[in-house]
Amino acid sequence: MTSPWKSSEITRREFFEQCAETGAQTFVFGGIFLTTANLRLPQEATKSGAAGKEPAQAIYGFVVDTTTCIGCGSCVRACKAENEVPDGFNRTWVEQYTFFPNGEVIVNSPLGGEDGFPDNLPERNLPRELEQLPARGFFVPKLCNHCTDTPCIQVCPVGASFVTKEGVVLVDKDHCVGCGYCVQACPFGSRFLNPDTGTADKCTWCYHRITKGLMPACVQACPAKARIFGNVSDPHSEISRILATNRVQVLKSYLGTRPRTRYIGLDSEVI
Repeated sequence: MTSPWKSSEITRREFFEQCAETGAQTFVFGGIFLTTANLRLPQEATKSGAAGKEPAQAIYGFVVDTTTCIGCGSCVRACKAENEVPDGFNRTWVEQYTFFPNGEVIVNSPLGGEDGFPDNLPERNLPRELEQLPARGFFVPKLCNHCTDTPCIQVCPVGASFVTKEGVVLVDKDHCVGCGYCVQACPFGSRFLNPDTGTADKCTWCYHRITKGLMPACVQACPAKARIFGNVSDPHSEISRILATNRVQVLKSYLGTRPRTRYIGLDSEVI
């Protein structure tokens, strides 16, 4: 191994200058100058600097940006195709919120937004002074919130609903008896009884994909990048950056379920 030092006979000042050049740490022990320049950490040491320390457990999260969603329905179609969701049901859907000048709010979601939305807004008989005022609207994609405090898991009589080590709420179809308690308990309307399997069904964040390093089907299909998924325990991940630089909200925060699905740009009428 080639020594990083320029000479074996150097002055005190030259010693410290060469330490600075090599990035070595210097210690004084018993009047002897010691340096870490030639020290090497064990191979199993992690980037965190702690030898033998295991990487942090991945905890997944999801962010929906309502300011960029265009209501195209690509996410809904991708989800149904990927997960073989039966007709008439959705694991994820999109709602269109329209706010009229008279204070009226209309929520529309034809086929869960699978085929997109009409360009024209619903007609309303407004007073003449309000007719010329513009209505405003936006789209809100919805899916399972994968709550930290889960009402659905609490009511399951056979333990078929459970949460994985990554924070994903799933249903064990081999144990589900199709009682529907979890469907009734979910305050977000995210669950349904699958007529083909007779068991509870819901968004899984495409668990079969994310455990292989792939993105959920809806995230991959979104042309507007309105859906963001990732490991929130990794401070360098895209989702961690987004959470750190944006004001995010959750649906029905007053319920205290602490959803792992968060939103950017939610209006108070949606919350």
